[in-house]
Amino acid sequence: MIFEKNPREAYVNYALIAINVVYFLFLEIVGSSEDTKIMIQYGAVFLPEVLGKKEYWRLLTAMFMHFGIQHISNNMLILFVLGGYLERALGRIRYLIFYIVCGVGANIICLVKDLSKRELVVSAGASGAIFGVIGGLLYVVMVNRGKLEDLSSTQLIIIILFSLYFGFTTADVSNVAHIAGLLVGVLMAMVFYRKPKPHSNLMKEDFI
Repeated sequence: MIFEKNPREAYVNYALIAINVVYFLFLEIVGSSEDTKIMIQYGAVFLPEVLGKKEYWRLLTAMFMHFGIQHISNNMLILFVLGGYLERALGRIRYLIFYIVCGVGANIICLVKDLSKRELVVSAGASGAIFGVIGGLLYVVMVNRGKLEDLSSTQLIIIILFSLYFGFTTADVSNVAHIAGLLVGVLMAMVFYRKPKPHSNLMKEDFI
């Protein structure tokens, strides 16, 4: 069957954004997303809870929690703009696995940092996963000679530098999560992504 060469809708990316927004609204309804007690109660990463009570599920739930409207707005804007590119490059299932692994991986690295420094920090946010998406895109774009659809390596590098600069100049932002997510994203992309081979105009749509 012949398919038109149009980008597929990034349904997984849309679903991830929707989950983040719904969870944020829930936190606002039950209290406040800027209340650390509420955030700990409903799934943020907190060393005594994760290691002391063995609540390892927090490494996942914290990925969908945000401290305030500005936090979630910034993260979801970047995910909306960039996530679709990587979903189309990897396929839906691989993109979902990629996103979760990057987020959980970044949270684990942050937890190790908190443990080594004996810091009690309440952590939440999609930043680790989103920087993973950026890192994955950087690898995919480079493999494709600096271009993926209408996205270039120059644009991505500017986004990375701006995002890191914002993190280092803003209080209460985990730069460890950003850098960890970026590195995990590059590594995951190396495992998951395969550059399409040249072929004719006949295209098979991949729903994986």
